[in-house]
Order: sequence, then C-alpha cells, then structure tokens
Amino acid sequence: MSFFSTTFSTTSSALLGRGLISIASAAAFATLLSVSVNAQQQQAEPLPLPLDEVRMFTEAMDRIRMAYVEEIDDKTLLENAIRGMLAGLDPHSAYMAGNDYDNLQETTTGEFGGLGIEVGREDGYIRVISPIDDTPADRAGIQAGDLIIQIDNKPLREMLPQEAAQMMRGEPGTEITITIAREGQEPFDLTIVREVIAVASVRSRILEPGYIYIRIPQFRVNTGNETEAEIEKLYEEHGTLKGIILDLRNNPGGVLQASVGVVDSFISQGRIVYTEGRLEGNNQEYSATRKNVARDVPVVVLINNGSASASEIVAGALQDHGRAIIMGTRSFGKGSVQTIMPLSEERAIKLTTSLYFTPSGRSIQAQGIEPDIIVDEAFVTRRSRNVAQYNESDLQGHLENGNGTEEVDSNAAMADALISAEEVLVNDYPLNEALNVLKGINAFNPPVEATETGSFAQRIN
Repeated sequence: MSFFSTTFSTTSSALLGRGLISIASAAAFATLLSVSVNAQQQQAEPLPLPLDEVRMFTEAMDRIRMAYVEEIDDKTLLENAIRGMLAGLDPHSAYMAGNDYDNLQETTTGEFGGLGIEVGREDGYIRVISPIDDTPADRAGIQAGDLIIQIDNKPLREMLPQEAAQMMRGEPGTEITITIAREGQEPFDLTIVREVIAVASVRSRILEPGYIYIRIPQFRVNTGNETEAEIEKLYEEHGTLKGIILDLRNNPGGVLQASVGVVDSFISQGRIVYTEGRLEGNNQEYSATRKNVARDVPVVVLINNGSASASEIVAGALQDHGRAIIMGTRSFGKGSVQTIMPLSEERAIKLTTSLYFTPSGRSIQAQGIEPDIIVDEAFVTRRSRNVAQYNESDLQGHLENGNGTEEVDSNAAMADALISAEEVLVNDYPLNEALNVLKGINAFNPPVEATETGSFAQRIN
C-alpha cells in the first residue's frame, strides 16, 4: 500500500459527522486529494541523526519504562513518541493508527455516526471551527468559536483534537453531553443525539426572479460536477440569470479537485491554485478548462471565519480573477497541505508538506481571504408599519394620478404590514447585502448575452 494522499485541512482538527477525515483525523478538515506520486521522489536522502539527542531520547524512554507508576510496553511508548513528535510540528500534522487511519478512507463518503462539527485546538481546549448545516450540532445551537471543555463530564484540557473527535463519534441514536464555553456566557451543557451525517454537497434556491442562491456546506468528491450541473439546470429553468450568490460560510473545506471544479464553473482560463513544498513532487498547479457554465453573470461569494481551506481556494481564485465580489468577514486562514504517508497497513502519518497559493501568488496561511466588502454577521428584522403613517392616497379628495394605473390601497398595505412580535421576519443580513450588491450591478449593467471569456468585473469598470 504505497500511496500518497494529499490533504488541505482547515485546522488541527477532525470532522465530527461526515467523511472529511471523518471524526478523527485532521484539523478542521478541508481538502483531500489522492495523487499518484512515485514514493522515491518523495523521499529525501537520509539525514545523519543527532547522537546527543538520540541518547537523550533513549534515556528518557528507559526511565519512563522503569519508573512510571504503571507498567507500560515499548510499543505504546514509541507510538506516543511518534504522535507527540508530529503534534509538536503544527496543528495539522498527526499520527494515525487503527480507527484513525481507517476513518481516512471515509473522507469523501460523508456518511457515518457523529455530530456534524469541525473542531481544532486552542489554548489546550477543543475549538469549534464550524458546525455543519442541518446536523445535530447545528440544530443544537453550537456556534463557530465555541470551546468544548468537557465530553460526558470528562475534561478535555490538553487533549488532541483527534482524541476528542473519536469520543464524539459513535453509533447513531446514542447520546453525548458536551460542555460548551462561549464568550460572554457561563459554561453550559448540551446533550446531543448522534446521527448518520449525510450532508448535501450543493443546494440552491431562487431568492428573487433572476437571482440565485447556491450553498456549498462542504467540498466532496462530486461537488465540482454538482455545482456545474446545478448552474446549467438553473439556466434551463429560468433563462437569463441576473446574479449568483455562492455561500461558503462555515465551510471547512473538503476535496481539492472539488474546489478546483467549482472555480472552473465560473472562469474560462487561467490558474486556479498552486502548491509549493520542499520536494518537487509536492509542487502542483491547477488551471481552468474553459467550462465557465456560469457565463458572465455577476457573482458574490459569502465567507466568514468558518470558511477554510478549499473554501479559501475558491474565494481567492475568484477574487484574483476579478470574477466575483467577496463579502463577509476574513476567512480562517488554512493554507497548508498535508500528505498521508503510510507506515504500515494500519498506520500512517499526516505530514504538512507544502503551502497553497492563489493565482496571483498570495499565501492564505495564517492570513485568510480579506473580503472586498466587509459585512459582519447580523440579522435583519422587518418592522411593522406605524398606524399613524399615511400617504397622499389616504387624503380625502386627493387628485387622480393621471397615469391610468390603479392607486395604491395603503390600508390594505398597512394590514399586511401590521405583524405581531411572533411574526417578525428574521433574515440573513450578509445574504441580503449580497443580493443588494447584485441588484446594484444590474441597475447599471442590465444582463447581456454571455460571452466565452471575460468577467462581469470587466463590464462594470
């Protein structure tokens, strides 16, 4: 089993509830790519071992074997040493054995028992990167940025994300109690029932005639093809489109080729993403293949702090090509690539081997994507009309309008506007702002016939 698997993960974490390195693998996962690489090309010349440090290691191991309060075997000590060695490098490198390695094979299936939550490590605790849409974690109210400090009353201080993730994974239908620490609140418990997590890769709906909303909660193997098919179907059903909102908020990433495929649906040519590492085999480049099924329709991409890795590849590429306006808040900033290197049939190491860059050469690592328009998360509520308000048409003896059109019945409009507190409409503020931007673009540039190349940004400059 001599294969190399390259992953773009979102943070030192594991995905609880779907196949992104499943619940026990890499850091708030983002992108899995299997590549055929010659193993010899990946192996550098052996370096001489520092003898003093090796002696220190063997002495420490010997003292632990002799003096630890309980007897411990050499196999456990050595595996712990490997695990600690990788964990000390960065938040994304990790040692995988047993179930951890088996779970790697589920990274693209998206179905198994869990909570549906992406986690990482922060200040010794487990930090929520993002809950996955319509999963037990999402419905329970878990939010990006929450700290999980206990699982079933077991403190998680200094526990690795992979270990915590494994605790949260389990048979569908079983309960788990997690203790959440949230800024501005006292810690509280949430009891959640595990489910089989099967997250839809692409969803869409009509916001207003001509304006389309596409939501990608994660990047799975077929997400690129599904996005292309969804856009083509929307054109067939609605004819000319006025604008597309691509929502990547709280999307922790996924399969690399899927993110490339999504970008390919919006551009005709040019580089999409490239990677650079110490070894030649880690340098990869991906370019558009002239699909551009979205044609030149204006696009707004929504991102936030929960958007990571593959999401950042999409946002960064569309931003660099001037193909979309990026709105929201700065993204997570996960720009490193992990390679899965098997050690045996049941063990492997996940090692950070390169960084990825946007088409213009920007590294996203620890920087993230800065939106073109910053829009904080908020809600919009529709306020009922004041009964004291009135219009010209309400005045007795008012003049006719002379337009040959019916006058507005303000009383009927008022009746529709008078709503109780329970009926107040609560909407997604960034989504509304994105829709307003698209309407503004179309107010100055009505939809035109699609061309093979070019972008809407070129038409509004």
